[in-house]
Amino acid sequence: QVQLVESGGGSVQAGGSLRVSCRISGYSYSSCSMGWFRQVLGREREGVAVIERDGSTHYADSVKGRFTISRDNAQNTLYLQMDSLKPTDTAMYYCAIDSRDIYCGGDYLWVPHFGYWGQGTQVTVSS
Repeated sequence: QVQLVESGGGSVQAGGSLRVSCRISGYSYSSCSMGWFRQVLGREREGVAVIERDGSTHYADSVKGRFTISRDNAQNTLYLQMDSLKPTDTAMYYCAIDSRDIYCGGDYLWVPHFGYWGQGTQVTVSS
């Protein structure tokens, strides 16, 4: 069974940096992509960044130039480096694996494409 466990969240002042990690286990197929999403209480979950199986990356406009997604295949770990953090980045951050493994077209950050989710890690940015 696929398990995703996030870590590395915390509190930081605006302008600071954090790196969140996602350890993946029980994963044995080559999905279209993996990604990071975030959610604020009372609002819909939104895509932040995804990395395709060929290594291509895609970012939400709100984080372009500040966040970097990467993965370590040997360690089965997905990362999100977050720099120049803003109070508006405050949210619960989730890692996820795309359920698809054949046809990979469409919106890379579309939440319904992702069928495997971690429990989340809280990131709080104070002004």
